Amino acid sequence: MPPTIDVVIPAYNEEASLPLVLAAVPRPPVRRIIVVDNASTDTTARAARAGGAVVVREERQGYGSACLTGLAHLRADSPPSIVVFLDGDYSDSPEELPDLVAPIADGRADLVIGSRVQGQRQAGALLPQARAGNLVACLLIRLLYRHRYTDLGPFRAIRWDALEDLEMQDQDFGWTAEMQVKALKQGLSVLEVPVSYRRRIGVSKITGTVKGTLAAGYKILYTVLRYSGRRHGSDTANTQPPA
Repeated sequence: MPPTIDVVIPAYNEEASLPLVLAAVPRPPVRRIIVVDNASTDTTARAARAGGAVVVREERQGYGSACLTGLAHLRADSPPSIVVFLDGDYSDSPEELPDLVAPIADGRADLVIGSRVQGQRQAGALLPQARAGNLVACLLIRLLYRHRYTDLGPFRAIRWDALEDLEMQDQDFGWTAEMQVKALKQGLSVLEVPVSYRRRIGVSKITGTVKGTLAAGYKILYTVLRYSGRRHGSDTANTQPPA
């Protein structure tokens, strides 16, 4: 019996890009798509429903907050075997989803990261500040956790029960790093597969501004360091860095 696959898409003011994203998600194998409307002020929710997605609203802005809300919805209503995370700005290529879930479905991996570094990138898609921050974070993970990642990209797939064991907590920029370092500490089987990456529709809420870039970079590095000396299960409810 094939695994059930659900997709979670955090979305903030993505009315222009969501129709393209949703149309490109392969259904089947995807069972359902949860779009988490992260306090959008445009018609993101309407576009998501028109594209056949289930819409859940999360008023607290933050990438991690939106992901956690999407997972809570799945947890309450027939959780999938595999959950895929995908951005709503059409920078990822949803049609490549089968490549991410195949190693999990075959029992070869618990977590699969879509590597934009290994894949084909449209010119200007991955901004210099994003490339630099990504490189530093991956180098730090290699030093502290003895594992070589090439990317902390948002397009990823993970076994549902493995994800639940990670007890994800981060509410903003540290979400992807938290998942990847906790997976290593838990001894999960992790793979990277090359994925395509295009210029997003609209301006990035993170790397599109100096403030967003600095805040994201600081939080990601803080997260990588934070979990390096912790035993799993010793986390506190406060996941924010000190002021």
